[in-house]
Amino acid sequence: MLLLKLVNICYDYPNTCGLDQLSLDIHAGEFVCLMGPNGSGKSTLLRILSGLASPTTGDYQFDGQAITATYLADAQRRQQLHQRIGMVFQNTDVQLFNTSVAEEIAFGPRQLGLASAVIEQRVTDCLELTDCQDLRDRIPYQLSGGEKKRVALASVLALNPEVLLLDEPLNGLTIAAQQQMLTLLQRLQASGKTIIMASHNYQQVQAVAERFIIFNSTHQIDADLARADLNQQPDRQAQLMTL
Repeated sequence: MLLLKLVNICYDYPNTCGLDQLSLDIHAGEFVCLMGPNGSGKSTLLRILSGLASPTTGDYQFDGQAITATYLADAQRRQQLHQRIGMVFQNTDVQLFNTSVAEEIAFGPRQLGLASAVIEQRVTDCLELTDCQDLRDRIPYQLSGGEKKRVALASVLALNPEVLLLDEPLNGLTIAAQQQMLTLLQRLQASGKTIIMASHNYQQVQAVAERFIIFNSTHQIDADLARADLNQQPDRQAQLMTL
């Protein structure tokens, strides 16, 4: 099922281009990795997909609904989009602000006005899913980098979104923590989630992502390849190893 559709998307920052004529289809259940040099447009695309930014020109549709600046200006519709599309930021410190991990995970469901018992169940489930049970009463800003990433993901999962956007989720993590995150993302995809993540770490993600969208320095898509096709292109793989 076609879930996300972008046609001729351009995004302009005050002094530079963010995206240039980007067109892209993503289907439900895909595991997509965005790759490319710094500043090529990966984070900009994630912000547009999440509704945190609107394209300067072009069309973005989610599940057949046009996501425009006017649509996002309506608080109720914006909240509905954020329930269905969750984002984990590269810098999780901007995402974690509650006094405990449990409160962090409960925050989103509480804003939806869910019953206390439902909220508590979601907290318990998301703690277990992300292997954060032992962190329940910890203060988020005192956690390690890997723990913060898992808690940020748990807080997003508490809203049970269909799409997960992750901006460089492996940055700053130990090898063990990277593998733990990737294993969790594979489990989430297996449960039906659509995963879209930006990463510089091709060596880590090559075995888990099924599709690689590669940006170039001019803010355009340079290649869009299935894993099997990318595996047949050693020169392209060598290029990705140097990001």
